[in-house]
Amino acid sequence: MTVEEHAAVILWFRRDLRLADHPALVAAVATGRPVIPVFVHDETVETLGAAAKWRLGEGVAAFARTLEVIGSRLVLRRGPALDVLRALVAETGAGSVHWTRGYDRDSVARDREVKATLGAAGIGARSFPGAVLFEPWTVETGQGRPYSVYTPFWRAVRGRDPGGPDRAPTRLPPPGAWPGSESLADWAMGTAMKRGAAVVGRFASVGEVAARARLDAFLHDKLSRYGTDRDYPMRDATSGLSEHLAWGEISPRTIWQAAMAARDDGVAGAEKFLSELGWREFAWHLMYHAPDMDRRNWRADWDNFPWRGDNADAERWRRGLTGEPFVDAAMREMFVTGRMHNRARMVAASYLTKHLLTDWRVGLRWFAECLTDWDPAANAMGWQWVAGSGPDAAPFFRIFNPATQAEKFDPDGGYRRAYIAEGQKKPPETARAYFEATPLHWRLSPNSPYPARMIDLAVGRKRALDAYATRDAATAK
Repeated sequence: MTVEEHAAVILWFRRDLRLADHPALVAAVATGRPVIPVFVHDETVETLGAAAKWRLGEGVAAFARTLEVIGSRLVLRRGPALDVLRALVAETGAGSVHWTRGYDRDSVARDREVKATLGAAGIGARSFPGAVLFEPWTVETGQGRPYSVYTPFWRAVRGRDPGGPDRAPTRLPPPGAWPGSESLADWAMGTAMKRGAAVVGRFASVGEVAARARLDAFLHDKLSRYGTDRDYPMRDATSGLSEHLAWGEISPRTIWQAAMAARDDGVAGAEKFLSELGWREFAWHLMYHAPDMDRRNWRADWDNFPWRGDNADAERWRRGLTGEPFVDAAMREMFVTGRMHNRARMVAASYLTKHLLTDWRVGLRWFAECLTDWDPAANAMGWQWVAGSGPDAAPFFRIFNPATQAEKFDPDGGYRRAYIAEGQKKPPETARAYFEATPLHWRLSPNSPYPARMIDLAVGRKRALDAYATRDAATAK
C-alpha cells in the first residue's frame, strides 16, 4: 500500500452527531484507515440562536462521550471550516476528509469551497447524503422541476425506499497520534442563554442513546393514537424527536423504516406519522431549490403586503404577554422547554402575522433564538405556510382564532394552566419556570395580573382581511 492509502480520514461532524446510519462514517471505516472525528465551531455555528447553540453544545458533549466508548475521541477546533480542515490535514497527514451534506444556502456555499480547495490540493474531499430521505435533486415532477405543492410531492416519495439504516460501528481505528483538541467548556456555547440554560436543560433530551429510546417509546406507547391525538398539546402523543433530528442524533431513515414497519403491522397512526416525516422532507427539498426561503417571500406578490416590521406588539408576543392565553402558553412553553407543540406553533404564528400584521421574519428570528430543535427549512416553510406567502401555503383567509383553537384542542385548559402562572394559587413547575428563565430586565413576576387582550379577535381578523384585499388591489395595478 502507498503512504496515501495509510493516511487517516478526517471525519468532519456537523449536524450529524451519531454513529448509526451515518454514510460518511461507514465509508471512512470501510477504507481500513485511521479515522479522526472532528467537530468544527465554524461560521455556521457562530450564527446560531442562543437556544440552538446551547443545545448543539450539549449534543457535542454527549457525542464525544459516545466516541470514547468505542475507543475514539472527538477533536474540537474553532475557526473558519476551510482553515481548520487544512490545518488538520497538515498536522495529521490525512489523505481525505469525509462529511455529510447540508442543504441550506450557507452550508452549501461552505462545503463547495471546502471541496474545491481540498480537491485542488490533492486531498480527497467526499460528501455523503445528509439529513434527508432522498437527495433533493432526485425528486422531480414530470417536467423535471422540483415540487412546490406537498400532496404530489408526497405521492412521489411515499412508495420510495430510502434504504438503510446502517448499523453503528463498534470501533473506529485510531490514528497513531491524536491532534490537539480545544476545550468545549472554553467555547461557552450556552453563554447567550444566561439563566435560561438551567431551566431549558431540565427538559432537554440529548444524544443518540436518548434519541433511540425516545423513538422506541413513541412506537410502543404513542404511535397508535398519533393520528387522533397529535393536535392536543396535553395528550403527549407526538414523538418528541425534533431536537434529535435537528442535530442528527438520529437519522430520518431510522425513523422512517421503523414507522414503515409499524404501518405494515397495521398500527394506527403510522401512516399519518410518515406523512409528517414527508412534510419535513418537503421543507428541505424546497430550501435546497429555493435557498432564500428563510429570507424572502416565496410568492413575490407578497412583497406588496403591508406587514409591519418589529414593533411593540411583537415584543409583547415574544414575552408571552398578549393576553391571549393559548398564544401566551405557546410562547412560554418555548422559553421554558426550548420546544413548542406544533398546533401551538401554528396558532402563535398566525396571531403574529395576521392579528398583529407583523412580518413573518420577525417571528422566524425569535423562534431561531429560542428553539432547541431549530430546523431552518421546517421553520421557514412553517412560517410562510401560516403567513400565506409560501409554497403550498394556507389561504390567507385561514386565520387561526386562538380562542376557538383553545376550546377545541385544550378544552379543559390544561395546556394554558401548565404555562401561565398568573391567577393560579399553586401554579405548576412549568408555569413558574418561565419566570426563572426570562431576562431579569423584563421584570416579570407570577404575582402580576395577567395582561388584558391586546386586540379583539374579530377586529384583528377584519384588519388582516382588509390588508389582504389592499395587497390584491396593489398587485393588480
